[in-house]
Amino acid sequence: MKYTYLFFDLDGTLTDSAQGIINSLFYALARSGVRTTDTESLKQFIGPPLMDTFQIHYGFDRKKAETAVRYYREYYEDKGLYENSVYEGIPELLAELNKRGFKLVTATSKPEEYAVKILSHFKVADYFCFIAGSCIDETRSKKSEVINYALSACGIQDKKSVLMIGDRKHDIIGAAECGIDALGVLYGFGSRDELTAAGAVSLCETVTDMRKKLLTT
Repeated sequence: MKYTYLFFDLDGTLTDSAQGIINSLFYALARSGVRTTDTESLKQFIGPPLMDTFQIHYGFDRKKAETAVRYYREYYEDKGLYENSVYEGIPELLAELNKRGFKLVTATSKPEEYAVKILSHFKVADYFCFIAGSCIDETRSKKSEVINYALSACGIQDKKSVLMIGDRKHDIIGAAECGIDALGVLYGFGSRDELTAAGAVSLCETVTDMRKKLLTT
C-alpha cells in the first residue's frame, strides 16, 4: 500500500475505549430514564456520532438527545475519558511509520478536544501532524465531515495519497464519500461483514497484520 497520509480513527483503532464509552452511555441512559445492563448491545454504538445513537436507536427527539449527550459528557469528561487503553503495538507502529516518512493524522467523530487529551495522556499525540475531530456542539460529527476538515487543514489535494484506517462502517463509508481509500481493522468494534459491505479495500486482523500491510506492500 503506497500512501503518504494515513488517517487513523481513534476508538477501536488506536485505543480500546469500550469501558469508558459504555459506562458513559449507561450513565446518560439512566439519567434519561432508560434502564439497561446489556453491555454487549452498547458496543455497537462505539464509533457513530452520539446524536445519531440516541435518536436512531432510542427514539429520542433532538432536544432529548442533546440532553442525553450532555449527561454522557458529565461522566465521560470526569472518568470515561481515561477508562481506556492503547492497543498493544500501536505506539511502536506509529513510531515506525513516522520514521518511514508517513504523515499521520487522527480523524475521529469524537470531539477534537477529547481526542487531543486522550492521545496526549497516552503519549502518542506527537506522532500525528494533525488531530481532527468533531466540534463539541455536535457539528462536524459525521466521518466524511471530519475527513474533509482534515484534508483541508493539511492542504492535501491528491486524495490518492491518503488512506483512512478504521474499525466501523462509518470510517469506510466516510472515506468513500471523500474519495479516499479505507482499510478496515478487525480487532476493534466492527465485524468483517460490516467492513466488507462498506467497501474497505483491505482488512487487518491485528495490529501486526496492519503493520505488514502498511510497510511491506
